[in-house]
Amino acid sequence: MAWDNIPFTPALENLAKETKAVCFGSLAQRNIVSRETITRFIDAIPEENDPLIIFDINLRQGFFTKETICESMESCNILKINDEELVTISRLFGYPGIDLQDKCWILLGKYNLKMLILTCGVNGSYVFTPGNVSFQPTPVVEVEDTVGAGDSFTAAFISSILKGKSVKKAHNRAVETSAFVCTQAGAMPPLPASLLL
Repeated sequence: MAWDNIPFTPALENLAKETKAVCFGSLAQRNIVSRETITRFIDAIPEENDPLIIFDINLRQGFFTKETICESMESCNILKINDEELVTISRLFGYPGIDLQDKCWILLGKYNLKMLILTCGVNGSYVFTPGNVSFQPTPVVEVEDTVGAGDSFTAAFISSILKGKSVKKAHNRAVETSAFVCTQAGAMPPLPASLLL
């Protein structure tokens, strides 16, 4: 797979210097070459860009280590995680008996995150920020295909934040966009005008 061997190039370094937001996951880090490239890219982003560095955890059985997860959470300032992944992470870090929201508050504080996004499928989603939490129910739609729903949620949320929207408005846009994508075949359907920023 292409993401198993992503080299760090001068073009990537130049892109990093212009970057305002970057999203990375755990699956691409199963190979040392790609893992080091992700680290170098994040390190090359100037602090004055005030970048949004999103770790969309995407745990896959056998393709992550505690060390990789820890390093990634230390590198990001926004964590996106689903309820099943949160249970796995809680076991890994030794606090399995705490409820989901308390686990999120712990991670937010421990890793000094700007935001933690928790998606819970049909049970809605949360965005935790220091001292505040936004909850949005999951819209009831006729599901055609769930491929791309998570990534469209992240893209809609981050693009809204970059355009200066509040967390609540960005969260709402993310939920609406993800729900629409679920009603369409394929991961990247054209969005209606009402969802375009």
